[in-house]
Amino acid sequence: MKITLKSNAKIFSQKTDCLFIPLQTDKTLPKYLKELDELLNGALRALYKSKDLPLKLGQTYLLPCPQQSFSRIIFVSCPKQLQLKTLRAMIASVRNTVKDLAVTQAHWLTEMLIDKSLSSEAIITEIASQHISLNYQYDGTFQTQKTPNTLQSIGINADTNKANKEACKNGKALGEGINTAKHLGNLPANICTPTYLASQAQLLAKSDDKLSCKVLSEAQMKKLGMGSLLSVTAGTEEAAKFIILEYSGAAKTQKPTVLVGKGVTFDSGGISLKPGGGMDEMKYDMCGAASVIGTFNAISLAAPKANIIGLVAAVENMPSGIATKPGDVVTSMSGQTIEVLNTDAEGRLVLCDALTYAERYKPKAVIDIATLTGACIVALGKHASGLYSNDDKLQQALVDAGTESHDRVWPMPLWEEYDLQLKSNFADIANIGGPQAGSVTAACFLARFTKAYNWAHIDIAGPAWVQGVNKGATGRPVGLLFNYIMNNA
Repeated sequence: MKITLKSNAKIFSQKTDCLFIPLQTDKTLPKYLKELDELLNGALRALYKSKDLPLKLGQTYLLPCPQQSFSRIIFVSCPKQLQLKTLRAMIASVRNTVKDLAVTQAHWLTEMLIDKSLSSEAIITEIASQHISLNYQYDGTFQTQKTPNTLQSIGINADTNKANKEACKNGKALGEGINTAKHLGNLPANICTPTYLASQAQLLAKSDDKLSCKVLSEAQMKKLGMGSLLSVTAGTEEAAKFIILEYSGAAKTQKPTVLVGKGVTFDSGGISLKPGGGMDEMKYDMCGAASVIGTFNAISLAAPKANIIGLVAAVENMPSGIATKPGDVVTSMSGQTIEVLNTDAEGRLVLCDALTYAERYKPKAVIDIATLTGACIVALGKHASGLYSNDDKLQQALVDAGTESHDRVWPMPLWEEYDLQLKSNFADIANIGGPQAGSVTAACFLARFTKAYNWAHIDIAGPAWVQGVNKGATGRPVGLLFNYIMNNA
């Protein structure tokens, strides 16, 4: 989708299929619309008097304008206090109104928006990213391709200064990154295997000189001592892959931020087999990995001055005669032994070796992203991701980035009382801590492997995908990760 900035001059003489105009209908006609009202021979004033214009957030009003350079106008209700979530709702509303119309290009008027609590840069970024994200359609496995969305070009009426141009660029980058994560998440597990994930990361790296990709085989992982990770993949014929993405956008002396993604491309639960109902959704157990690759796509397009490492531990968890069994003891890359009490608590077994591998980069911070526990959904539902961290500043920076991007996280405890639940009589640590506080004990397990650096764990089990008739990956938390990286670039 094409997104461009348009200067304020001669806005009503530019040819377009549709104008998107936010309005506060409890006020008099705004000054900047008086020129438009004159073009329409007083039609806007008449609409204001008629009370036909939308009054509630999400309501729109379509006005045909056959005699003008713009063919139609869609008015959308604008609240007095504009927030990111309300702007997102407005964008979704106009997209829903226009979807059945012959509109290939449209133009946003932003004057009514910019005089609010959000900056022009935030508004431009949001309009660009949301339009690209809303244009996503899954068509990976249909015999007949879906009809593409007709709306393919968006103009944004705003000053074409450097800051706004950068915001537009970042918004486009973010939208593309979110769509990459969505698509990888939505692909079925017989296509999106660990090998496929590796190939997509390699393909992405070829598109940017600042990006590089290396993929470790099982033999190389075994040589490194990644016994915990390899225990998960023991029962499947699909080879595990350890994907290393490196983005070099700053001086080599600048310490990198490391993103670690859980990439379980299908999670049957292993010998601790999951119930059959809803097991098809376990293709989404690689959404942490998808968010890392999606974030790297966005980074590549935005080109921040930062050094970023992406580590994706990609495996499949299946039962078989040679699969890891409950009660087995495995040795992690760190040397710590782990009693595997439940093979369905496999994400932490994969991540702990990736977190140990991250030490070699002497990182500024390490952030792992994983659909780790159903317990986090019980605690926080689908709205927020759980956040655990051993560093207060990193935790607050991620909370702020989530608030700014409306891709929110909620801090959770890492107290030693929870850590005691992981005690084992037969190994250094057990991989589960009992029925209570499952999301917390999972994070406490990971914390055992992150003593060497500042670390945060984001449990995205709730927000990673939606269920029901609109079932599909959401692309979260690409928005949070991208915002955090840009804030710290």
